[in-house]
Amino acid sequence: MADQGSSRIRATGRRRRGRAPKNKKVTVAAWAATGLVLAGGAGLGYVYLSLNGNIQSVDINAQLKDDDRPQDIDNGSMDVLVLGSDTRSGANSSYGRDEGAARSDTAMILHVYEGHKKASVVSIPRDTIVQRPECPTPDGGTAPARHRAMFNTAFETGGPACAVKTVEQMSGIRMDHYIEVDFSGFKKFIDDLGGVEITTTKPIDDKKSHLTLPAGTHTLDGEQSLGLVRTRKSVGDGSDLGRIQLQQAFMKAFIEQVKSVGIFTNPKKLLDIADSATKAIKPDSELNSVNELASFGRGLSGLGAKDVHMVTLPVQYDPSDPNRVVPLQAKAEQVWQALRADKPIPASATKDTASGQAEGLVR
Repeated sequence: MADQGSSRIRATGRRRRGRAPKNKKVTVAAWAATGLVLAGGAGLGYVYLSLNGNIQSVDINAQLKDDDRPQDIDNGSMDVLVLGSDTRSGANSSYGRDEGAARSDTAMILHVYEGHKKASVVSIPRDTIVQRPECPTPDGGTAPARHRAMFNTAFETGGPACAVKTVEQMSGIRMDHYIEVDFSGFKKFIDDLGGVEITTTKPIDDKKSHLTLPAGTHTLDGEQSLGLVRTRKSVGDGSDLGRIQLQQAFMKAFIEQVKSVGIFTNPKKLLDIADSATKAIKPDSELNSVNELASFGRGLSGLGAKDVHMVTLPVQYDPSDPNRVVPLQAKAEQVWQALRADKPIPASATKDTASGQAEGLVR
């Protein structure tokens, strides 16, 4: 448990002092839309309990020992780990065979700078080879540390707490919040939003993600949006890095869509989106109510696509396995050091790194 002197961030983004803290699919944009719609919907008392009942949270802080975690630096910034789980069970079974425990299909660290006017997003390729730490497991046990583990096995092995601990060990940055987003919830959310407009500069035809798009401008529904952010084999070099570039382009379009649909002047749309948003995510226990999510969202509501700088963790293809990537440690440390100091990520950190070669395909 955290000691009584540790500091944390409230959903507002302000650091908390003097007491122990209370015990995120596919794209980081879900947090922004969730908060925006809830900020408008939270005052509607007759739906408050219904929306609260949709929220299923996870208590990260209770599962991790505070003395094993990075110091929570009080500089006005906020760090959020956003994960998308690739479970194929239940409503997600149409996306492939259920092979047991879910893995993190998408992982992004959202860093919101002091003042909450700018943000950076660092995508972590799921095939990144990392040193996975010893982790608590959801059943109360302990998973041993593992050398050269794929990053997405952290979630598979120990759930959200292990994913958070692995990211904190990699980065030296304490995660203030965690948000997990689900396949089927993501689709419904996009449909309630009215779709997302994107432009493809080349045709996309991907049998794995069931997405076929000619070159041009499209308004993607939920199914197509999910297909886009899962597309991999048919773009760029076919790696997860190309998929990340599609995800990042989609996120920017998504953020702009949320800010332009006028949900606050349409009560039914507002409630539909608030309902699907609260069903699509699993936040940490400090965001486990409508009020807390609304406060979190208000702290992000000033961010537009132009205010969010998106990069991929600096990596190279693993010389011993071209299907995996390994961090370029010196360049990766430039990224983490900048975020720890609440500074912009320098361009040199991502220069001459593996890219996936899908940049500019979607805008």
